[in-house]
Amino acid sequence: MTSEIVENQVDDSSQLIAQTVRDFATRQILPYVREWDESQHFPVETMRQLGELGLLGILVPEEYGGSGLGYREYVGAIVELAKVDGAIGLSMAAHNSLCTNHILLFGSPAQKQLYLPKLATGEWIGAWGLTEPNTGSDAGNMRTVAVRDGDDWVLNGSKNFITHGKSGNVAVVIARTGEPNTAHNATAFVVERGTPGFSGGKKEDKLGMRASETAEMLFQDCRIPDSQRLGAVGDGFVQSLKILDGGRISIAALSLGIALGAYEHALKYAQEREQFGQAIARFQAIAFKLADLATTIEAAKLLTYQAADLKDAGKPVTKESAMAKLYASEVAVKAADEAVQIFGGYGYTKDFPVEKYYRDAKLCTIGEGTSEIQRLVISRLILK
Repeated sequence: MTSEIVENQVDDSSQLIAQTVRDFATRQILPYVREWDESQHFPVETMRQLGELGLLGILVPEEYGGSGLGYREYVGAIVELAKVDGAIGLSMAAHNSLCTNHILLFGSPAQKQLYLPKLATGEWIGAWGLTEPNTGSDAGNMRTVAVRDGDDWVLNGSKNFITHGKSGNVAVVIARTGEPNTAHNATAFVVERGTPGFSGGKKEDKLGMRASETAEMLFQDCRIPDSQRLGAVGDGFVQSLKILDGGRISIAALSLGIALGAYEHALKYAQEREQFGQAIARFQAIAFKLADLATTIEAAKLLTYQAADLKDAGKPVTKESAMAKLYASEVAVKAADEAVQIFGGYGYTKDFPVEKYYRDAKLCTIGEGTSEIQRLVISRLILK
């Protein structure tokens, strides 16, 4: 089979997935976007429906109940969700890239068999806990600790800014098992909701992405068996860096979807809105804004799909995923900003969709590593 035929089949698969998600988002998400945003409602049933479509296990092999697809299809699905509602795209991305993917990559056969079918089908929703109140980028200094006690581990501490921190049925939690700021001082564990000592804490009242739940996870003498440990003791942070490589591709896709959504609304509005007897798109000031957005969005798309293709090929992707996430997230912020400007006063109201893109976009430059951290990652790799 030639590479051209393979590429065409991949493209066909990606287009089919994208169209399926586009249709679903139009029917099941678009009518409720404003309602969910204003009430900060996390639509668990919509997540279950995404699971029924195979989108919550899109990277999971079929033997574990997943779709067995690749990052190219995954990117396309997130883009289509984010064009309609970035919050739902974010929840899908966190479920797939972080919790589910961590178990897929580092779980034992028994752990995979136990958790992946539930996560892939949407029966269970996943969370992933790395960030803490005192440690954002400084993860090596985390205060959530796990202490060995015979055949068990006892967890104490808290995690914050966790997607699905209250509603998730299962969480992958990174806890310190060594001295602060030493090598190999953290270990990953799977903790199920309902485990004594594990609870959800404060739900954040956010600027944007308000339909995606963000909350604390609290651990107080939370005892779990050693069978819940993911991989070797001390490998938690190394595992997390590998998980974030893929996660950053999903945030790049999320950013791309938000940018496209804002741009498409602005383009349509500029062609319909008339001032001084003509559509405002005919004025160079507006036309050039649209031209710049179209160009930067295309560049973000190329970076994102390049990272996805490298990931699918099993090649190193740390630099490329950081570049894609950095660039696409900042393009999303710019696209949303310019869309509001093109809409003028109407763009500042909730009667039009671009103000929500404006609020949602900023998270993309912060979550899963800030823009500053991405520049640090990229600079270290190019200067190595």
